Amino acid sequence: MAIVCKDVVKIYKQGQIEVQALRGLEMKVEGGEMISLIGPSGSGKTTLLNIIGGLDKPSAGYVKVFDKILTLLSPKELVEFRRSTVGHVFQTMNLIPSLTAGENIELPMIALGVPKHKRRDRVNELIEVVGLKERINHKPGELSGGEQQRVALAAALANDPRLILADEPTGELDSFNARIIVDYLSKINKELGKTIIMVTHDPIVAREANRILRIQDGVIKTDLAPAELEVSGQASYIDMLQRRIAEINKQLELLDADLKKGLITGDSYVERQTNLKQTKTVLIEELHRLGVVH
Repeated sequence: MAIVCKDVVKIYKQGQIEVQALRGLEMKVEGGEMISLIGPSGSGKTTLLNIIGGLDKPSAGYVKVFDKILTLLSPKELVEFRRSTVGHVFQTMNLIPSLTAGENIELPMIALGVPKHKRRDRVNELIEVVGLKERINHKPGELSGGEQQRVALAAALANDPRLILADEPTGELDSFNARIIVDYLSKINKELGKTIIMVTHDPIVAREANRILRIQDGVIKTDLAPAELEVSGQASYIDMLQRRIAEINKQLELLDADLKKGLITGDSYVERQTNLKQTKTVLIEELHRLGVVH
């Protein structure tokens, strides 16, 4: 098993209030699997990803990733684990604006102490993998959202990690670029044998995985093959789609308010509004396919 989680509990304290994000969660993932993690907002998806990736520690329980029992590692050992074993892909890309695409890809290798000539060769290899050879010297601001996410994916692969954790990797992208990113993740999984866990709200993206795990109230509720998603969990699946549409409607309202207050530029408004509306269209089409009129 690549990942084993047993009785994992995570409690956050907000003043005098305790919030239990994970409630005795159990999960196993085999090496080389691609897993989609779905569930409503606040269900514990990102918390679980952060714990598996060594960014956070559980309040209780057992977490093993490959040969490392994370719950026993010191802070220094966790840093080494993150650098050598895990590649993170975030919704917001997390690229450094002042660095070129190539330099962003190189950065994780500098942190690991990889010699310069090896870093250069690896950057050239990875920029080819994600199809951006001609954009290697462009900075993030000169790249489209889809291109930025492909650079972020290349950076996640820089140190040849065994595990890729992707938290809503298509959440900021239109449907065309989302398809490209999912195809690259699938390619990395199949051709390079990487174990991938991907958090997503997008049903089309979710079905690209080998298995779909639905998390709710801090525990894994269902473990399904992609074809079983609609049959075994249709009611909750429809609920999830409807909640996601409601969230997008709120985001669109906030976006309008930000524009009126002058907090964002017109170009940024148009790009973000377009992406949100395209995502909403995909979700509505999925509801229609399931026979639900939205």
